[in-house]
Amino acid sequence: MSVDPNAATQGVPARPPAAHGRPHPVRYLVPTLVGAAVALALGAYGRVHDPAGTAFNLAGFSSTGAVKAWLATGALGFAVVQLASALAMYGRLPRVPPASWTPALHRWSGRAAFLLAVPVAVHCLYALGYQSYDTRVLWHSLLACFFFGAFTAKMLLLRSERLPGWLLPVVGGLVFTALTVVWLTSALWFFRTFGVTT
Repeated sequence: MSVDPNAATQGVPARPPAAHGRPHPVRYLVPTLVGAAVALALGAYGRVHDPAGTAFNLAGFSSTGAVKAWLATGALGFAVVQLASALAMYGRLPRVPPASWTPALHRWSGRAAFLLAVPVAVHCLYALGYQSYDTRVLWHSLLACFFFGAFTAKMLLLRSERLPGWLLPVVGGLVFTALTVVWLTSALWFFRTFGVTT
């Protein structure tokens, strides 16, 4: 073990130099476990909570279903912007070089998508709970919980250093896919059943 010359007089050995390799994959286990805990906690709350029937409505909308459908559509729209900006940053859009503002667009569109999704989730959990009475509703409940768990894991992974290049695109793709299926099983179903109205 090497000894720091300044610390040697104090009898304190120097710290070994930090390893410069990739961190052990166990470091990614913590964000995964936290994300899984969030998804399970949301599902458990939705399952044991006594549904209240309604949680909120906004002026100008005919029903809480319409509010949820339009907020979810807005969230999906911002998620598409985030996907396109991510593809631009990774150089995956032909003939579209990333602009200097692309990373900011990516971050803010993700934040906007999340902020629009939160009141929808609050309403679903508080007013309706976790339901599984048919296939559409079961997939909606499962993937909505998965979306918030995967989003949590992604936010925690962003704080990690020296991530493998494939990890964030994969987790981001899972978040986007989950949100898309959640939208297909809720907002699209609402618009097809009740019409595109406010």
